[in-house]
Amino acid sequence: MHSSETRTFNLKALLILSLGHLATDIYQGALPAILPFLKTRLSLSYSMAGIIMLASNFASSVIQPLFGFISDKEGKPFLLPAGCLLAGICFSLLPLTSHYTEILFLVVMSGLGVAAYHPEGFKTAHRFTGKRSAAGMAVFSVGGNLGFALGPIIALSIVTRLGFPWLSSMIFIAFLFLAAISLLWKSLAFPKTVRDIAPKEATEANSKFPLSLIILIGTVIMRSWTHAGLITYIPFYYIDYLKGDPVYAGKLVSFFLLGGVAGTVLGSPLADRWGHKKYLVFSMFCASLLLPLVFLLKGTMLLITLGLFGMVLISTFTVTIVMAQRLLPRNLGVASGLMVGFAIGTGGIGVTILGLLADHFGVPFALKSIIILPMAGFFLSLFVKYSER
Repeated sequence: MHSSETRTFNLKALLILSLGHLATDIYQGALPAILPFLKTRLSLSYSMAGIIMLASNFASSVIQPLFGFISDKEGKPFLLPAGCLLAGICFSLLPLTSHYTEILFLVVMSGLGVAAYHPEGFKTAHRFTGKRSAAGMAVFSVGGNLGFALGPIIALSIVTRLGFPWLSSMIFIAFLFLAAISLLWKSLAFPKTVRDIAPKEATEANSKFPLSLIILIGTVIMRSWTHAGLITYIPFYYIDYLKGDPVYAGKLVSFFLLGGVAGTVLGSPLADRWGHKKYLVFSMFCASLLLPLVFLLKGTMLLITLGLFGMVLISTFTVTIVMAQRLLPRNLGVASGLMVGFAIGTGGIGVTILGLLADHFGVPFALKSIIILPMAGFFLSLFVKYSER
């Protein structure tokens, strides 16, 4: 059994895991950006496009606690390369079909690859964070955030310059990670034990987790609905509604997500210093103030504001994972699955609701209705009971 006092910070291992996180999440990040093209190609309604996102989020995220449970029972390191490869292959097959049901199937299978990677990845990363729990986990998390940010840029650049069929070339990203992790597999030195905390500590934490964890999940759901809503409906607004440049729409999404990358790197050390809950409350409060500005500004100021908003909103990504792991210390895979999977994955439900609003009231109304979500997350965060010890 190993407590956080005996675990050591291993940057090399975290960087390898982060590379896989980047490759896997590139595919998940690219999907919202290509939705307008799928919608046009298959003559879909906004609701049907929303269902694609719902299917993706359910497969990639909502069922992650199940993979976390499997990972906690016995480590499954093979899920890291296998998950990334499945995500990449199925995403790259999307240009080869023109049937809605086949699109849904491929999106679900790609999502399952994403779901397989994350709990095992977060659980393994936890073992290499040492005392700097949030900062160490940020090294792993930033790969995923960067993948989400690069996904729209890569996908839209390929589609606009080479054509939609060339989207299949993105499979090489998964192959590159497969080659890298094969060469560096021994460097990870996967621990055989799954116990990371003394029974007394675990019993104390587990006795307090239900209500606190439920409220924390609610907070992350609000953050996730905001995140998923913006990256999905910003392209619809600028491409379909304003008939603007798809590359500009991709830039807006990427500035938002790149801000999140910076927020993950800068926010996690601050959270370790200030306290995880205090930083979560601070972040949600600032996000509530910044989001309305996104609908008032244009040009360069809009790009800057979206980047700043992404920095503030997504900076708690790692923090909430660490909080969940401390509330559920003997089930690290399940805790990670609940935060990264279930709570974040329900963003697909929010996107589906926004699709219904867009069909009935228009895309601008659906996009602006997102304003209430970070406010709700801020009020929920106030009631999370959490010990920083």
